[in-house]
Amino acid sequence: MKTTEEIVTHLQSLSNPHNVAGMARFGIHADKTLGVSIPVLRDVAKKIGKNHTLAGELWKTGIHEARILASMIEVVEAVAGKQMDEWTRDFDSWDVCDQVCFNVFWKKKEAFEKAQEWTSHNPEFERRAGFALMASLAVHDKKASDTQFLPFLPLIERYATDDRNFVKKAVNWALRQIGKRNRNLCTHALKLSETLKNSENKSARWIGMDAFRELHQRITNIDL
Repeated sequence: MKTTEEIVTHLQSLSNPHNVAGMARFGIHADKTLGVSIPVLRDVAKKIGKNHTLAGELWKTGIHEARILASMIEVVEAVAGKQMDEWTRDFDSWDVCDQVCFNVFWKKKEAFEKAQEWTSHNPEFERRAGFALMASLAVHDKKASDTQFLPFLPLIERYATDDRNFVKKAVNWALRQIGKRNRNLCTHALKLSETLKNSENKSARWIGMDAFRELHQRITNIDL
C-alpha cells in the first residue's frame, strides 16, 4: 500500500457495520466511519511505516479510521504548530482527538502551550483536545517537571463547569493523570478535587468526586 487510494480501499475492505453501530452508542457518529478497530489500524500502520505526506493525505479524506491511521504513521518531527491547530479544528469525535494527542501531539515541544491554548476554544472537541493533551503529557512525558503541570490546574478548575460530556470527561481525565504523576502533584490535584466536589455546579462536583476518590487512595500508596 503505497498510495492514499490503495490505503483507503484497504480500509474499506476491512469495514465492519456491526462495529459502526457499536461506536455510535459511544458517541462516535456513523458518517464516514468504517468500524475498523484500533488493533487492526495499528497493524496497517506498521505495514505502511512513517510517512508525513501520506498522513496528510489520509487526514484530508475525512474518513474516521483514515484520520486515526494518519496519527499512527505521522512523522512527529515534520509536524508544525500550524498543523496541530488545523487538525484540532477538524476533530469531530473523542477517539480521533485522543488518538492524535496520544500518538503525535504530546511529543511536540509546543504541547504544553497548545494544551493551555486549546482549553479556551469553545468547540467541544477543540476544548477536549486541550485536556486530552494534558492527560497525554501526564502519562507519557516522564521528563517534564511539576512546574510545567501546575499551570494546568487553574484551567481544570475554570472549565470543570463545562457540562458537555466529552469536555467533562477529559477535564476529569487530566486532573486524575496529573495527580498520579507523583506525591507533590497528587497533593495539589487532591486539593483541587476536594474544592470541586463541594461545588454547586453539577459537572464540577462530579469531576471532583470522581478524582478525589481515586487520588485519595493513590496518595496513601508509599510507592507514589
